[in-house]
Parts: sequence; structure tokens; C-alpha cells
Amino acid sequence: MKIQTENMTAQLITKGVTQTLSIIATVVCIALLPTHAQGQGQAKAKTQYNVSNLPDFGGTSSGGNSINDQSWAAGYSRLPNRNRHATLWRSGLLSDLNTLGGPNSSVTWNVKNTAGIIVGISQTADPEPLGESWSSAAFYSTPNNVGYINLGFVWQNNQMRGLPPFPGGNNGFATGANNLGQVVGWAENSVHDPTCCCTQVLQFRPAVWTLGPPDQIHDLPLIPGDTSGAATAIDDNGQIVGISGICDQAVGRHTAKHAVLWENGTVTDIYPDAPAPWWNTPTAINQRGDVVGFAGDPAFVEGDILHAFMWTREDGIRPLKPLKGRTPKHVDSEAYGINEARQVVGVSCDADLVDCRAVIWDHGNTPTDLNDLKAPGYSALLTSAKDINNKGEITGRAADPITGVLTAYLAVPVSGQ
Repeated sequence: MKIQTENMTAQLITKGVTQTLSIIATVVCIALLPTHAQGQGQAKAKTQYNVSNLPDFGGTSSGGNSINDQSWAAGYSRLPNRNRHATLWRSGLLSDLNTLGGPNSSVTWNVKNTAGIIVGISQTADPEPLGESWSSAAFYSTPNNVGYINLGFVWQNNQMRGLPPFPGGNNGFATGANNLGQVVGWAENSVHDPTCCCTQVLQFRPAVWTLGPPDQIHDLPLIPGDTSGAATAIDDNGQIVGISGICDQAVGRHTAKHAVLWENGTVTDIYPDAPAPWWNTPTAINQRGDVVGFAGDPAFVEGDILHAFMWTREDGIRPLKPLKGRTPKHVDSEAYGINEARQVVGVSCDADLVDCRAVIWDHGNTPTDLNDLKAPGYSALLTSAKDINNKGEITGRAADPITGVLTAYLAVPVSGQ
């Protein structure tokens, strides 16, 4: 649940030198390759990316967090009054998904649905009765980032509707949707949990909503002994990934004691030997059941330094390293998106989270700075890569090195010579 916020990504970054990366050129080529060849990364082609900024609502920050196989990018865009609205880009055109009555909304995770459904979080017009900041405060802009009840939302047929929390709870959060009418996330119930801290009061559980009407909520089991958790992504096989732990702040950390996979009604810890009992968070799962995410580092007590990983059934956990040869040295890596060809995208940063670069790992190999793969003509610096589809298209956030404006981008692969 520790997605990078605006303060973590407004970096001053120097432009890198062009390097070479071999990846699968198009989804057509992927389909024609035998499974063994895909798994071994054969028949690769030199690739560059045509990068373009996505339009915004006139504020100083926007970001792409999701892209599906129809090339629908989704995320958020800030308005001139600093509030953010959930945003959808289709064929380069900007759509405001609006809110559930409150000032802010956002699409924060890689949704992946290809049936016209977008999910995310939105403030309602109702005041938050317990004074909770909830999980969503970090994804909005001040001064209106707190003070309202938040619900997970579904946007469908050009309309947004809220998803119900568990009985007795107030807040919810939606992260992903598959093509079977299932949405995942987390939501509060009525339990005043003593493991909650800071502003959080109520326990919350990983949730699956079956879309109706009416929309119905179901909880998922936790690792024995845990009290709270969250689901972060789902595939079309009904496999769900997320976290299990204690209530804590409702932003990850100790709620992410365990990185888990749910399937067939059971919960499995996919990273039982995680080095730290915090921030162990799967962020995405593809249709073959490969999982990516990030884990905590015991050398940085409950801190922001993370290490990306990929989990597969055949190999278990595989670390995804940060970029090498950078000054200052990069020690942080976070994986956010994966496609069927096992191309993984995310971010690599120094210890101060000042020099951060959008990166791509191909089959878990050495990362490559996406800034080194940009075709000529694009000057902004790619600071994060949040999702990748089966065409190899990537969305994330870029920073203008002069103005500091943060912009959602679309990177489209083109084969090199």
C-alpha cells in the first residue's frame, strides 16, 4: 500500500546516457513464440519508446497508474484548486471520472479490466466521524486530503458509484477489477482494533466485491493471528494478491507483515522468509499467476527503503535490483506492474528518494532506466513506471526538470534498427 506520493516523486534528476535493452517487440510476436521461448526471453528485439505527455486538468500534477490491453490509461489529474480527480485517457483524450461528492478521487493501482470498468477511491461529501485519515489521504492533495469518508468506487457506463464497506465500517478502497465482475480492495468493519494506531480506529479486512446490482462485499481470510489486511490485485482466474498483518496506520507498514496470495478460498504467504515484518506488498499479478511487488529492509527500521521482487510458482521469490552505477547510489527498488511476457516496471531510487528513475526489468533481469530508451524529442524525466500492458505500453509519471511539474505519460514501444 506504499505507492509513491507527490512528495516522493518531485525529484531533480539528471538525464541518463542511452543504453541498450532487449525486450519482446510486440504482443503479436509474444503470441507466436512458444511458451518455452517466452519463459527464456528468446527472440528479443532492440526497443525504444515514443513517449508523450497525457493531457491534464490544468493543475501542477498528474500521474498514470494503470494501463489495460485496450490502451486505456487511468490515474489522476490535479485541478487548478489543488483537488485531484480520477482520470481516464483513451486515445489521448482526457475524461474526468468525477467524485462521489467530495473534493478528491483517484485511480491508484493497476486495474487491468478490459470490459469498460475502472476502480479507485473517492471522497464522499460525508464528514469522517472518527477523525481517521484512512488509507487514501496520501493520494490526495492538501488541504482537502482528510476529513471525509472515502469509498472504493466503480466507474462503469460513464457513471461512478461507491462500493459498500463491511457492516459497521465507514471507509473503503478499491484497487483492481477482473473481467469476471469482481473488484478487490479493503474496507473497514465495526471492530475497534487495539492494534490500530495514529488516526486509525477501525479494523479493516481484504475485500472482494461482486458487482451487481446490488454490489456485494465478501472478506478474505488472513494469516492466522493477523487482524487486518488488504487485497491489491486480481486476475481473470480469481487469483488475488495482497497483504496480511495488523491494523497499524492503514497505509501498509505493519499491515504488510505478510505478502499473500488467495486462491480457492485459501491464503498463502508467498514470502515467508521476508527479511523485515513490514512493507511486504504484492502490487500486481498477471494472468499466468506471476506476482510482483516490494518488501521492507530491516536496515531501515520501518522506513521507506524497499526492495522489489517477482514471485513465480516455479522459482518462488526473485529480487529485482535497483539501477547500478548511479551517483548517488541507488538502494531502493519498487515493482508496480507486470505483463504476460514477464516485463516488469517500477522505480529505482537513492537512499534519500531524491534521484528516482522509471525502470523496466525484463524477466527479472538487470533493470534498465527508461530514460535511456526514450526516442529523441521528449525532454521530461521519467520518474516512475506504474503499469505495463501486453503491448508493452507503459504509463507513469514524469517531471519537468525546469518547472517541477509532474505529468502523466504514455510510453509506446517501437522496434529499433
